[in-house]
Amino acid sequence: MPTLDLAWRDAWAQRIQALQASAGEHALADLSADNLYLFRQAHGYQFVEGEWPVVIGHTYDGTSHAIPLFDVAKVPTQILASLLQQHGCLYPLSASQKQAWEHAHPGLPVHWASVRDDADYVYTGESFETYDGLHAKRNLVKQLLAVHTVQAQPYSLAVAADALLILQSWLADKQKQAGDADDLPCREALKLAPGWGWQGTVFWVGQQPAGFVLAELVQPGVWVMRFAKASTAFKGLPQYMFQHFCQDHAAREVRWLNFEQDLGLARFRQTKMSYRPRHLLTKYRAVFPLDTPNG
Repeated sequence: MPTLDLAWRDAWAQRIQALQASAGEHALADLSADNLYLFRQAHGYQFVEGEWPVVIGHTYDGTSHAIPLFDVAKVPTQILASLLQQHGCLYPLSASQKQAWEHAHPGLPVHWASVRDDADYVYTGESFETYDGLHAKRNLVKQLLAVHTVQAQPYSLAVAADALLILQSWLADKQKQAGDADDLPCREALKLAPGWGWQGTVFWVGQQPAGFVLAELVQPGVWVMRFAKASTAFKGLPQYMFQHFCQDHAAREVRWLNFEQDLGLARFRQTKMSYRPRHLLTKYRAVFPLDTPNG
């Protein structure tokens, strides 16, 4: 069974994107060929070819599942039932996919589960531009700029070496070893992102490389913030980086910003909630009814 490689990513990027056509800000962060490729090792992803292809792997909480790479409303009911029996769980499915499934396959027994840790955090781009109502965030940016000179440059391979220095510094700040957290996917993204059409920015405080962001456009005006790394030496830098990304109208339009899931980590949840998301995107798990439901 083939693992996901760059040739697979290139062949499937547009087809997977089409699965969320017109989803707008409700597009799931997970459902991206770029994301699946970068996190193939973390989730043990493998590609199952055929008329109704899937990517199989395991969630962060260890649940084995299959990601359908087809319209769940168009697959024959008996095929969907077979996939459920074979894989136990189809995930992630959006609210609109769940609704389409229930309309197209009303007689198919399935348990619908969702886990709070899976939900994406979605914000308006405007909320980051102004930090209106987020006084603490706005004050952190003011304090940073009152003390430091911050320079910014669009991300490209020309500044990749500085971005790697920032990543290494971030790992040290978090007392993590090389390969921990999202280190390896982030290193790959720094090499591949420009060719994939991602956008980002590298930031220097004085002459010191201090932070970077990398984001993927998943729908018109809808960006997923894939990687954001900042030195802890400069208070307010993360808030400034997000604001700068959304304020750079010459480079991009940011109507919505998706910060992905919190993985059930209290620190992540607290930080992401502090920016006051407009909504959380529930990701559904269609579970074969004989299995013990999760969530």
